[in-house]
Amino acid sequence: MQSIYFLIPISLVMFVCAIFAIYYAIKSRQFDDLDNESQRVILDDRQFRRKQLKSASTAPNIQK
Repeated sequence: MQSIYFLIPISLVMFVCAIFAIYYAIKSRQFDDLDNESQRVILDDRQFRRKQLKSASTAPNIQK
């Protein structure tokens, strides 16, 4: 019985923390675009590589 008096307040505090975490995630717009976020990382990397290759091909070749 003594453990119940200890576990109930701890579970209520954890419940409030979980609700706050969900509220914060929704408020900071983390759930807006769940489908395209995984693809955005790959596409950003491809665009970066294309820019690097384009700048490397347009840069003058300096030969010694």
